[in-house]
Amino acid sequence: MNGPIYITGAGIVSAIGVGKESTLDSLVAGKSGIRRMKYLSSCHQDIPVGEVQLSNAEMASMLGIDDEPAFTRTALLGRLALREALDEAQLSGEALREVPFISATTVGGMDRRELFHDQEKDCDLAHAIIATHNCGTSTELIASQFGDFALLSTISTACSSATNAIIAGADMLRCGLAETVVVGGAESLSKFHLNGFNTLMILDRRPCRPFDADRAGLNLGEGAAYLVMETATSVSRRGVRPLCSLDGYGNACDAFHQTASSPNGEGAFLAMTEALQMAGLEPADIQYVNAHGTGTPNNDLSESVALQRVFGGEIPPVSSTKSFTGHTTSASGSVEAVICILAMNRQFLPPNLNWETPMEGGIIPVTGSHSPVELRHVMSNAFGFGGNDSSIILSRYEG
Repeated sequence: MNGPIYITGAGIVSAIGVGKESTLDSLVAGKSGIRRMKYLSSCHQDIPVGEVQLSNAEMASMLGIDDEPAFTRTALLGRLALREALDEAQLSGEALREVPFISATTVGGMDRRELFHDQEKDCDLAHAIIATHNCGTSTELIASQFGDFALLSTISTACSSATNAIIAGADMLRCGLAETVVVGGAESLSKFHLNGFNTLMILDRRPCRPFDADRAGLNLGEGAAYLVMETATSVSRRGVRPLCSLDGYGNACDAFHQTASSPNGEGAFLAMTEALQMAGLEPADIQYVNAHGTGTPNNDLSESVALQRVFGGEIPPVSSTKSFTGHTTSASGSVEAVICILAMNRQFLPPNLNWETPMEGGIIPVTGSHSPVELRHVMSNAFGFGGNDSSIILSRYEG
């Protein structure tokens, strides 16, 4: 397959909204979802997070299912986002038998397992719940409500996971293994999740400030987002209208450190360069970059250096929307891809909230919406622990 890859459906759930409409409203209004914990039970109440403002029972009710222990929060979030994507793309039932589903997660069902930590040796129910912790089981639980997909696959590459799910699906389309794929990721907050990042000392006790000289770390978030991607042949046969196209992507691993990014941003530089080359674009053709932008001292400096290496003195508008959603870790790549689609179709720049002071050697992000702007090609970055770095380029559909 040498033709375009089209995106025909998108669904999203995050701290700033359930669905694309409420997400767009929050982005345009500059309304962040970073707030005090409400649903996660933790002794670290001083740590702000980006929680989806729904209980498990409320999400189960929205999905028309019982709030059973086996339905982890990750699976519930994923189902909400997947339903929106499938509905928009007009995919259901028998049609799914020809469609692979590739979902990303790292935490999986950890939220349920934690509830039975002290009972694992004695409780048969606990053993059943623990079985839902597996990352692959999360994918099965998310998919099971909608029908039999052609295959299920789970990707777990830390914070680049969902972007790598997008890349894996695109490769299947390009290789002729499918004409339609559903890709993305889902991740919920858990104590294990929170405590792990807290141990690394990279959580901010204030709302995060990506690319600010005073940045002190990230805010963890949760959410899910999925994309339906199709070949031109499939789009024509099904008579659906694309939202945009996926024109380029790249993945590289600099393996600099288990958790830190390299000082020269080598992996990020290689991923962005590969994406541009595949898309047949020059750096000057990119009108907006949705940065990985975690708000940690290490990431933001490394990504700034990589952006400067790619774009030189003409860096396009850049922002990190993690200042809205928090860092949704394994789901962040697809969450931010959907945000990029909303920005392109509405022709506005999502602002980088909370930024005040330029950091030494860093980029200066967009702090206002500057609407309207012309966005034809946008880049979205997702960088993971171990230097597993990915970048995609989305282009506005002009048909």
